[in-house]
Amino acid sequence: MENEIRMMEWGRLICDKRLGMEEYHDERHHTRSDFQRDYDRLIFSSPFRRLQNKTQVFPLPGSVFVHNRLTHSLEVSSVGRSLANEIAIRLSGKYTDRDILRKLADIRDIVAAACLCHDMGNPPFGHGGEKTISAFFSEGAGRKFRDMLTERQWADLINFEGNANSFRLLTHEFKGRRRGGMAMTYSTLASIVKYPYSSLHSGSKGKFGFFESEEEIYRRVAAQLGIPELSPGIFARHPLVYIMEAADDICYQIMDLEDAHKLKIVSLGEVSGLLLDFFPAGRRPRIERSMGRLDDPNEKIGYLRSIVIGEMVESCAEVFFAAEESVLRGDCRQGLIAGMDARLRDAYAACAEVAANRIYCAPDVVNIELAGNHIITSLMEALAEAVTNPDRNYSRLLLNAVPRQYDTRAESLYGRLQSVLDHISGMTDVYALDLYRKLNGHSLPAV
Repeated sequence: MENEIRMMEWGRLICDKRLGMEEYHDERHHTRSDFQRDYDRLIFSSPFRRLQNKTQVFPLPGSVFVHNRLTHSLEVSSVGRSLANEIAIRLSGKYTDRDILRKLADIRDIVAAACLCHDMGNPPFGHGGEKTISAFFSEGAGRKFRDMLTERQWADLINFEGNANSFRLLTHEFKGRRRGGMAMTYSTLASIVKYPYSSLHSGSKGKFGFFESEEEIYRRVAAQLGIPELSPGIFARHPLVYIMEAADDICYQIMDLEDAHKLKIVSLGEVSGLLLDFFPAGRRPRIERSMGRLDDPNEKIGYLRSIVIGEMVESCAEVFFAAEESVLRGDCRQGLIAGMDARLRDAYAACAEVAANRIYCAPDVVNIELAGNHIITSLMEALAEAVTNPDRNYSRLLLNAVPRQYDTRAESLYGRLQSVLDHISGMTDVYALDLYRKLNGHSLPAV
């Protein structure tokens, strides 16, 4: 009986009600669905556009173009839409209710939108930016705030999480913004929360899905969609999270290899071998013949990359379809990548090993993390000092340069520190570097 009570239902999980605009909701079918409007709203938003100047892994391009957060998010959205489409096709053969079938057709657009915004809360300078912010509080100058905050608030700061910050960015009513933040649909919001629990449950990996300031919003979304609270403070995942997560995993692992090849960190032969391992031996000769018709090495890798992604999408769709009941019960404990057949899992693991040992420790990657660490730490120190001592002369000057949407005069210390995190996490690499130079007297406006 307990499983029946907790079982999620597609009829509730697919909901186009908008956060902050609930009173305007209607059930009419429009030419462009609200989920398509989510996608369009994100494409035209400033936070999404800023992703073009945020490092993904490698430093932003000189003569060789590599992925930034924007191109990564667009590719994840493309793969996510394809994966959701494959799953919708499989599920449409299982259900007969017309309303359910109509709603299942919407998962393509929901996943595409969720994939667009899954990285919007990440700070500048690549993956190290989150760790730098966390370390500012756990081992840097921010330690002095420990006894001024609750246990939950402190856990939010020392485990700063880009995923939780994305949820805040989409839902928080920043100064001058309408109620509901970006007023996204409930289903899109739930589909980005990979870790549906608070920082108190973040564990050794420091992963969680919402800050204390947004927990009430997440609870409201979960209640509307019928997402069960499995234990105090820990919710089941929305089923579409598994699709968004798999699309992200597929893209960053395969595309990082492609970028590493372009930058001559990994050879053509090595990347080709890694990608060919995704296929059974009987298929490889035909694939190699197709590669042989291409002269450009980058085109060879591009061809392999495309068919590897196709192979993984098909497999992940089968995994989701087979695990649907477990997913809807909220007791599925592994992602779609982990459920693929052994050949694909082993090939993916081999790519991950090369990435860890050869790509993420490459000099250019390490150098951007070192520089980013220093820049973010310096900005955190200056801005945290300013919001905690706002009446000092330097603080007033600095706070005048902070965009008005960030509430640097919030009543609580937690709220003021969050305004610092909002500002810094929203910066592009270029903006952060420019502000750092100005604050240290290395750059002055032209006179």
